[in-house]
Amino acid sequence: PKPTVKLVSREGFEFIVDYKAACVSNTIRNMLSSQGSFTETELGEVKFPEIPTPILEKVCQYFYYKLRYQTSTSKNIPEFPVAPEIALELLMAANFLDA
Repeated sequence: PKPTVKLVSREGFEFIVDYKAACVSNTIRNMLSSQGSFTETELGEVKFPEIPTPILEKVCQYFYYKLRYQTSTSKNIPEFPVAPEIALELLMAANFLDA
């Protein structure tokens, strides 16, 4: 696998994230590891025509948050901040991404 992955929002904005961070999403992990010559596997690029830029940005932030704290034994893990106005759209994206 490539060290980074490009995630592209509905508006065409590109987020470059670490492969390990992108694989927090089971959907992205499956897309990147599928057999055959798919754009995702070949270029390490995944397009999300249904996810707007601000939502995909928050999803990327969550990938790094999850990586940082998933093995923590601390009881002082900070809450992941989500603005109420994007909560529903973020929930739908997270559901689709299986993250």
